[in-house]
Amino acid sequence: MVEIRELLIDHIGHRCCWGSHPARTWKIHAVEDCNVYVGTLETFLEEREVIRETEPYLGGKIDGKDNTPELGIWELDLRSQFPVLFVPYKETRVKIPNSETVEKCSDCAGQGDIPCPTCNADQEPGFYKENQMSQCPACYGRGLIAHRDGSDTICTKCDGKGKIPCATCGSRGLLKCKTCNGSGSLLTRKIAVVKWKTLSTRKVSATSGAASVPDEIFHRAKGVQLCNTQAYQCTPAYFADSFFLNTFSSDVIADRASVPPTARVICERHTISVVPVTRVTMRHHRQSFSFYIVGYSREVYLKDYYPARFCWGLCPCLEWLKV
Repeated sequence: MVEIRELLIDHIGHRCCWGSHPARTWKIHAVEDCNVYVGTLETFLEEREVIRETEPYLGGKIDGKDNTPELGIWELDLRSQFPVLFVPYKETRVKIPNSETVEKCSDCAGQGDIPCPTCNADQEPGFYKENQMSQCPACYGRGLIAHRDGSDTICTKCDGKGKIPCATCGSRGLLKCKTCNGSGSLLTRKIAVVKWKTLSTRKVSATSGAASVPDEIFHRAKGVQLCNTQAYQCTPAYFADSFFLNTFSSDVIADRASVPPTARVICERHTISVVPVTRVTMRHHRQSFSFYIVGYSREVYLKDYYPARFCWGLCPCLEWLKV
């Protein structure tokens, strides 16, 4: 009983607006064991997909498939990149050998230039007009600037011509294609995007006494493992003396995460643990409240009600921030 009270007092001490008087003085009315079972199934998989990367081709040798056939995505040897089993996530990108090709740039039809969108709008690649001029905005095409005293001076913006070259292309009629950097050709290669990740299925079986505690509390708590199996594809665990655990294990396995069609399963791991949970009820006259002691780390969980909370939601105490 002394240890239970000390755990609660320590828990209250980390809450800036909670008073310790109830924890120190109220009577421990009931102590109830309500152990919880936690089941997990971790599916470690490798996913591969191909993407294309393109850059301007400026000449030189390419890694094509003239002499050696291109490898399929699952033929790539990535053993040097392989991570530790059941890591949450790892990604790598690898160029597929012999996958480079040179193609004509579709934006400029291989010309290297595109018609100026300002003075040659809507023209097809290869068709354009040079030396197109536009009206000078300073003198409105007169070539002269009128002054209030009635005099005129030559417009300096157009040098008295009334027209100015296209501001976009200098009336060349063309702009260098940004896609191919003016080369007219693109170098395309295939890239393998490889991801390793662990998909997790978690289930909790709690008695009614512990039903109000969030599952996350049990998942991070330290308990006792009743089984820990690892295989390419795990099957339900078998307990000779417990129909309940056999059914619980089957439910965890049956709820395994779906595997994407671009992935393959490397390994699975199935565990079932029992987490000790103690529900403590404290009483003073006609008032009472309950809290839980979870796992071998003896974590205290208390959320719904404590009789000496003074912040009323008006200050940033730790529990209020979690709500």
